[in-house]
Amino acid sequence: MSDEPGGVVYRIEDLAHHSGATVRTIRAYQDRGLLPRPERRGRANVYADAHLARLRQIADLLDRGYTLASIKELLEAWDAGRGLGGILGLVAEVDGPWTDEEPARISRAELEERFGGLPDDTAVAEAVELGVLEPVPGDEDSFLVPSPQELSTAAELYAAGVPLSAITLHLRELRGQVEHIACRFLEFTTEHVFARYLGEHPPSDAEAAEAASLVRRLRPLARQTVDAELARAMRLFATRHLDRHLATRQFPAEREGARPVEVSAGTIRAVERLVGAEQAAAFITAAAERELQARMLDRLMANTHNHSVVDEMP
Repeated sequence: MSDEPGGVVYRIEDLAHHSGATVRTIRAYQDRGLLPRPERRGRANVYADAHLARLRQIADLLDRGYTLASIKELLEAWDAGRGLGGILGLVAEVDGPWTDEEPARISRAELEERFGGLPDDTAVAEAVELGVLEPVPGDEDSFLVPSPQELSTAAELYAAGVPLSAITLHLRELRGQVEHIACRFLEFTTEHVFARYLGEHPPSDAEAAEAASLVRRLRPLARQTVDAELARAMRLFATRHLDRHLATRQFPAEREGARPVEVSAGTIRAVERLVGAEQAAAFITAAAERELQARMLDRLMANTHNHSVVDEMP
């Protein structure tokens, strides 16, 4: 590397050192048209600060999930004078936080206290794998908690008697289902909202700014929709589950070997309105017994009648 009147120049090894890319990667970028060719000076190829800046842009876009093919289109648009400001603004908006929740930090001792007071390295390893906890570099006794609410929920479930292994399994299942919902929401909004910005060529700065504004407006809708639908489903299924549980528990079979009979929630409520909640079980039991006795009596009378007819036959 050397300083010259025209600016700093780099050999390819120096460029690799300052950019973090390998020499082989730099040459591959040149072959694909992502990086301008170096300037030839005597027997050496030299690179300028513009090459270093371009390598850093490529690395940033790769970190954001862009492919090399899409990066090439973006850079060509930039070189053509259309700029990358709008595109990078849109990327920053999508990459931004999708929740108002702030990450927190927790010590290993605090973590153990919240989950039974005893160390559980297996549970901690699973939490790290799931991203519920993130190790803090250089500090083995602390963790970063991306979602304190999620950790608090796990602590409440554990305090209620749910084993840590069951909580972990439930989170894995839930995460898969939520990721499916997120994918469907993105497919839906892409088809009906963002398709016009995703043509063959990168959007202009104005189009990218408009798309970023739409992301800001639509971002809370995903959470609000899921919250509303989850509340509706929980109310529906929790009520059904409780009704079935109470119907089975309130009217157990009295005789050994008999099967419990489920009574519909509507019937239970009707009986409670008629005789009161405290007398509902006795009323239904008595009604069932009366019905059974009546049917037995009808069957006995029918059998007696049949025998009389046989006796009267010549």
